[in-house]
Amino acid sequence: MALRLSRIALTKSVALLFTLIAFGNLTDYGTNFAFVQHVLAMDTTFRSPGVMWRAITDPTLHHAAYILIIAWEAATAVLLWAGVMRLWSARGGTAAAWNAARGPAILGLTAGALLYGLGFLVVAGEWFSMWQSREWNGQASAAIFLTFIGLTLIHVSAAETE
Repeated sequence: MALRLSRIALTKSVALLFTLIAFGNLTDYGTNFAFVQHVLAMDTTFRSPGVMWRAITDPTLHHAAYILIIAWEAATAVLLWAGVMRLWSARGGTAAAWNAARGPAILGLTAGALLYGLGFLVVAGEWFSMWQSREWNGQASAAIFLTFIGLTLIHVSAAETE
């Protein structure tokens, strides 16, 4: 039972994280919008001509990208909260019932890992050269979130046997 409660608590922590992130981005839209804007515009990178063709400078596309990020965060939170409820309901059941209940949590954790791994480290970090920016580099924060989410995903994904 302790192992199950640990998995539920960690999933709940990640659900709360994504809830607060989405809420913060909705209620303080401008702060992180500036981050997205600078990363996409690549205006604080080394400005090497070999990569500057990747820059997106259209404000409409900046808003579209940011709205997509917020929607991804909110959808991740919803999946995780559904996962928490399913895990909580299955906490005293059989191993088969527990394993079957993990689906939404695993999907939510995977969505979160994709946001920070693919979205922030791969797309923003490498494609838009975010790593070159001193002012608008979110790779360290993304790595912290990805570590937390990834460890939780590994923990929750481990199948139980009778």
